[in-house]
Amino acid sequence: MGTMYQALWVTETPQFEQKIVERSLADLPEGEVLIRVHYSSLNYKDALSATGNRGVTRHFPHTPGIDAAGVVEHSSVPGVAAGDEVIVTGYDLGMNTYGGLAQYIRVPASWVVKCPAGLSLREAMALGTAGLTAALCVAKLLHAGVHAANGPVLVTGATGGVGSIAVMLLAKLGFQVAAATGKAEQSSFLRRLGATEIVARSALLEGMDKALLKPTWAGIVDTVGGDILFNALKALQHSGSAACCGLTTGANFSGSVLPFILRGVNLLGVDSVELPLADKVSMWDKLATEWKLDLEPLVKEISLTEVPTAIIAMLASQQVGRTLVRID
Repeated sequence: MGTMYQALWVTETPQFEQKIVERSLADLPEGEVLIRVHYSSLNYKDALSATGNRGVTRHFPHTPGIDAAGVVEHSSVPGVAAGDEVIVTGYDLGMNTYGGLAQYIRVPASWVVKCPAGLSLREAMALGTAGLTAALCVAKLLHAGVHAANGPVLVTGATGGVGSIAVMLLAKLGFQVAAATGKAEQSSFLRRLGATEIVARSALLEGMDKALLKPTWAGIVDTVGGDILFNALKALQHSGSAACCGLTTGANFSGSVLPFILRGVNLLGVDSVELPLADKVSMWDKLATEWKLDLEPLVKEISLTEVPTAIIAMLASQQVGRTLVRID
């Protein structure tokens, strides 16, 4: 049977159910690196996988978890050694490969990032895919020429994992941050993170019938997609940019070319899943040094056994900030 370990196990019977079970290391997929997971985190994609979304996970039973940080137990390749502290995010982890909501994962070496000296494993998973994605969005805006002196940057879905970290990071870099949310009761929370303005989500749907809106935003970090994304893009200043990384309100939007040809705006796509490993390493290094954040105001820590309840809350839009999963 081999060494046993605990994992979140999603079964289809025919409803999708999540429970903690004992599994054997022999059941893990082939891979060059075996990692004892110390921390994971809960992301929207994990909640989708855990409830049977075939666009995320095709086959069940399955263990979700697109994030993992832990210690290498065995490696068959040079450059990754037993005892190394490492991070794995994205690629196929937790999608169609057993993921980080478990005590062990086995993955290709090409997915593995060594945890930078400036980050603990716990801090790495307080960030997780959400933090990596937020940082990539901010980096794209900076590269496109968005500067703090240009005016405020809008963050949609600001109470979520990506949005809340984006608010903190932009504030750290000196930007005025307008945090958009449907959770008015979280306004004081967002101001504590560094937001200088709170925008009601409903306000972002005003003027849908207009080709352009008053130029307001120097940049946008959009985590929600749908028509909110394009309506916000119509309010970008000339030559402004929007970094798009999410779809919680929808994958499709209606739009025209007018903001692009009349104001020269940019819509920038951000992917943290299949991003080349070297780019992930570079961004993790930045998050461990000049872009390091104190994420404790954002973090709720839970155990693996509490994950099924947390998934229900996430799908009901009740999560605020980041849910860190301690893997005992």
